[in-house]
Amino acid sequence: MAEIRAEEETSTISKTFLIKPKLKSKPRTLPQTPESKYWSSFKSTQIPNLVSSISSLSFSPSPPHSFAAAYSASVSLFSPLSLSDGDVSPSSTISSFSDVVSSLSFRSDGLLLAASDLSGLIQVFDVKTRTPLRRLRSHTRPVRFVKYPVFDKLHLLSGGDDAVVKFWDVAGENVVLDLMGHKDYVRCADCSPVSSDLFVTGSYDHTVKVWDVRVENSRSVLEVNHGKPVEDVIYLPSGGLIATAGGNSVKIWDLIGGGKMVHSMESHNKTVTSICVGRTRKEICGDKSMEDRILSVGLDGYMKVFDYGNMKVTHSMRFPAPLMSVSFSPDCKTRVIGTSNGIIFAGRRKGKENVESGGRGNVLGFESISEPERRILRPTYFRYFHRGQSEKPVEGDFLVMRNKKIKLAEHDKLLKKFRHKEALVSVLNKNNRENVVAVMEELVTRKKLLKCVSNLDTDELGLLLMFLSKNATMPRYSSLLMGLTKKVIETRAEDIRGSDALKGQIRNLKRSIEEELRIQHSLQEIQGIISPLLRIAGRR
Repeated sequence: MAEIRAEEETSTISKTFLIKPKLKSKPRTLPQTPESKYWSSFKSTQIPNLVSSISSLSFSPSPPHSFAAAYSASVSLFSPLSLSDGDVSPSSTISSFSDVVSSLSFRSDGLLLAASDLSGLIQVFDVKTRTPLRRLRSHTRPVRFVKYPVFDKLHLLSGGDDAVVKFWDVAGENVVLDLMGHKDYVRCADCSPVSSDLFVTGSYDHTVKVWDVRVENSRSVLEVNHGKPVEDVIYLPSGGLIATAGGNSVKIWDLIGGGKMVHSMESHNKTVTSICVGRTRKEICGDKSMEDRILSVGLDGYMKVFDYGNMKVTHSMRFPAPLMSVSFSPDCKTRVIGTSNGIIFAGRRKGKENVESGGRGNVLGFESISEPERRILRPTYFRYFHRGQSEKPVEGDFLVMRNKKIKLAEHDKLLKKFRHKEALVSVLNKNNRENVVAVMEELVTRKKLLKCVSNLDTDELGLLLMFLSKNATMPRYSSLLMGLTKKVIETRAEDIRGSDALKGQIRNLKRSIEEELRIQHSLQEIQGIISPLLRIAGRR
């Protein structure tokens, strides 16, 4: 009976501990949506060496939709057709400015270009000859924006740090209207796409005002409060909505509804510097149509695409520098982004079909013969199982992602090999205080820091003393570095006495410590003065 019970117990144990099957790994990246694929299809080309921050970008309304970039005291014009060939050189450059160019605007026919600078001057140029045709000067402070109305070729809009918005007669070089209502710098404006008499301005006083040149008393007809200094404002294509950018948010306002806020998008981590309207392709019931989007860029280096119809961010793209300006071409084929370090990221899209022209049809009176569409691969087809590595995944495919190797820094590799002294010297040469302190803390944990210090030669010891003289008094690191400084002086006193260079480092270290002590004594004196006053205020 005991043998039978033992057999039963062993059988129950073997049934309890079953081997679990290995679970399939989940894909690390989410499948791309059709809209993400559309925005990723813009082939990015860098236009470098433009000296300084790209303050403004503007596309010509007439084909082939050249774009102008304002940087430093110059304006460069680029052809988007050359971007496909990899040519990043400007087609022409205008340098007749005495100060930094702040804003650009093409006239509706693309023949004239207006540019403003921080000296308060506005100039109107002939795009082909680059000759200045008009010089408009009335602002007493730097001009921050200049704008041509959509349907008006004779007038111009401007505003700046004098908090005045001016409506110009370009031909007569005189001001038609002085619009005063803002209480701080006027930074941006946009003209209505449905009326040549309406425009909107944004200011650092947190307000956005809608103006009508037909109003006799020159007062704004509508005002909304963004809540932060306004960096940019645009009309949406319908003409009844505007979008404002300020702080880390982009807000949409309904002008027809009396200035009611429709939505606030707060997906940026830093200040939003520029916004514009872009267009994306959407397939509805087999027909491809275009839908409008808001493109926003900010100091966090991100470009966001916002679908204001569904009130959600549909695409995001990261750039390696703070972004200052963005613009989108009228033919929906070119997107340009200007950065703070003088680089333009120009994206040119190569579509398989021409949206506006309708492809190659109707040549010499004959309609083009479309190629038969290839059948979609399905698991029931034999060809489905002979796909190669070049086959692009589609929705529903299971993607097996390789784990990315972690790239270790040089000091991390040396620490893994227990080469402690070489790791310390390597990180000292990089001059990154956070990494240096991290390596020192790791060596303290391994009880090897003092041994590394005792093995340093004269040059390496000089590197260590230089680092300590610069960072030992910083409150964040003083608990570790002050103790290390004391040990270094005690253990390497003889080497320090024998080297003039090391003596100089010790003198620098002594000066920085004396300066820190002087600051602490001053703070204690201030605390002694303030403490009685705080007690008296507390009794009251």
